Amino acid sequence: MPQHKACEKHVRKSKKANIKNRSDWSKLRTVIRQVLDSKEKKAAQDRLKAAVSFIDKCAGSGLIHKNNAANKKSRLFIHVNRLQEK
Repeated sequence: MPQHKACEKHVRKSKKANIKNRSDWSKLRTVIRQVLDSKEKKAAQDRLKAAVSFIDKCAGSGLIHKNNAANKKSRLFIHVNRLQEK
């Protein structure tokens, strides 16, 4: 256990941040999977818009690096552009 009050506060803050980070990682994986699982181009484009927005939010908050975000978005755009119109 921490010996100082500041260390105790740091432990509380890190637990809170850990919960939020785990939640955001889970949502990030989910929105990416939703785009990749889409079979229709129109549905995939709608999901892509939400996914790109969330990926940018994660990069802005420091959850993932900006280059990692760019790679993820690029992969999603390539997938959606390869889908056939239905």
